[in-house]
Amino acid sequence: MPTEKTKSIGLLALAGLTPYQEKANEEYMNDDQLGHFRKILLAWRDQLRKEVDRTVHHMQDEAANFPDPVDRAAQEEEFSLELRTRDRERKLIKKIEKTLKRIEDDDFGFCDSCGIEVGIKRLEARPTADLCIDCKTMAEIKEKQLQG
Repeated sequence: MPTEKTKSIGLLALAGLTPYQEKANEEYMNDDQLGHFRKILLAWRDQLRKEVDRTVHHMQDEAANFPDPVDRAAQEEEFSLELRTRDRERKLIKKIEKTLKRIEDDDFGFCDSCGIEVGIKRLEARPTADLCIDCKTMAEIKEKQLQG
């Protein structure tokens, strides 16, 4: 299973970018930084949309009415797994679009909970992050307590 770091590297490679190198005394979320993350998000969204299209075509091309129940069940299971994956990706596309809107609204890169900077390194790892690491950690602890 890919880690956050390998996902980030994959996103950067996809967008043809290297990780953003902050300059000394650089203003946080300046035009260069916003442009960098916009490119990453657009490339990620495009990749996910292509996967959705590929799945639709694959399912249309491979759909068969197998007379053998085992073959039919195997194909249905395969399609079910693909559809679950695409559903997760559909939700991710919505989150990416929400993040792109935040860039447009000049609200990107700041924690929704406390308002501090999320941080360039965290955004490189998870460009859709809307909580700083401290608030995210607290949210996960609360979630575990509610489940426990």
